[in-house]
Amino acid sequence: MMIIKKNLVSVLACMALIAPSAMAATDTLRLSRRECVGIALQESPTIKVANLEIKRMDYSKKEVIANLIPSIDFQAAYQRAIELQTLNMSMGGMSQKIKMGTDNNWNLGFSAAMPIVNATLWKSISLSDTQILQARENARGSKIDMAENISKAYYALLLALDSRDVIRQNYDLAKFNAELYQKQFEAGTASEYDVLRSQVQVTNVEPELLQADISVKQCELQLKVLMGIDSEVVIEPTVRLKEMQQEVYGYDLGRDFSLADNTQLRSLDINRKLAAQNETLQKFAYIPSLAVQYNMNWNAMSNGNPFRRQEFNPYSNVALALQVPIFSGLGRYQKVRQAKVQRTELDLQRENLTNSLSMQVELALDNIKRQSTQISSSEKGMQMAGKALEIMQKSFEIGAASYLNLRDSEIANTSAQLAYFQSIYNYLVSTTDLDALLGREEALGLTKENAK
Repeated sequence: MMIIKKNLVSVLACMALIAPSAMAATDTLRLSRRECVGIALQESPTIKVANLEIKRMDYSKKEVIANLIPSIDFQAAYQRAIELQTLNMSMGGMSQKIKMGTDNNWNLGFSAAMPIVNATLWKSISLSDTQILQARENARGSKIDMAENISKAYYALLLALDSRDVIRQNYDLAKFNAELYQKQFEAGTASEYDVLRSQVQVTNVEPELLQADISVKQCELQLKVLMGIDSEVVIEPTVRLKEMQQEVYGYDLGRDFSLADNTQLRSLDINRKLAAQNETLQKFAYIPSLAVQYNMNWNAMSNGNPFRRQEFNPYSNVALALQVPIFSGLGRYQKVRQAKVQRTELDLQRENLTNSLSMQVELALDNIKRQSTQISSSEKGMQMAGKALEIMQKSFEIGAASYLNLRDSEIANTSAQLAYFQSIYNYLVSTTDLDALLGREEALGLTKENAK
């Protein structure tokens, strides 16, 4: 419990998404769908990893830029002669041996180098920029996927809650009828068979009510897992499915359904850009490179103790290093050809992906239109089933209808209500799928700030 209290307090305080009154009771959160998405953005390990990947790519770019800055190194070396080199010299017919060198040789100094012309390095910087853009798009895709899953889990919880209410209503009605038969039996106006049959109906509904409770807990647990919060916290939605029906009329089917914000397509376009830059990078390997170098050194030579009477003499030089690539066994040429093939592959993949996504958009729009019609028809069916049940209940109470007729009306009413809530749920899930497909951050509950 300490984990959720600590995390949620910091999340809600920094986001200011949830009013102080959102805590209806201890360990109970009244949350809207957007608030659930906001908490998940702060708590989800997947989103944290995606954000860290952006930071890592930014450090990688800085590493490349650092190669343009002069590098300075310090070197120090000491050499002790075990046996000096001997030189034989003949003078006047006589041979003389002379020892060459000293016992101790010290060499230390600084070296500096900086590239002046390096086309490959310059191109690597723009390549790093594109890699950062790719990491940002991957993070955006992770947030869209998370928001989509959170939205669907939230709608599933709404469906489970409303379905449980319908079954509980059916259970209460069955209990009422059983009690009514019991009173009639005691008054001598109903048979024992009618009493037993009505009581059996109550026991038949009890497992359905138990299963409905289990479904609510499962849906709530799934939502909490996606949000990354403690399983002991109770989540209470701020709306119900019937209230969500207004979104059916607020969803504009006539607007532009461009794929420009589709995260798969954008990622593929970035990969194509990377492939084109990589091809250019391989071509730049043919361009000569030029660098400037500077060395400042001190050396000392002596015999005997290496730490006494050392006299260091300085010497320095500056140089220009020109490297002209001439032949590398056609290795560079093959790399260029590989880069061209990769770019062609990505062009074909983009064409195929665009066709596939366009088809998915058309199917999603058809589903939304069909389910919108289904909501209207199921709502009318629910109203008629409710009216029929009301009439049948009054008829049953005055003895003008049989219990079998009443049960048929109850079952029809329950089925109609469940079908109505299911149609709203299906519609909301379909619109969520389309919003995720088109990369609509705002519709999925992502603000401009947290969608980046």
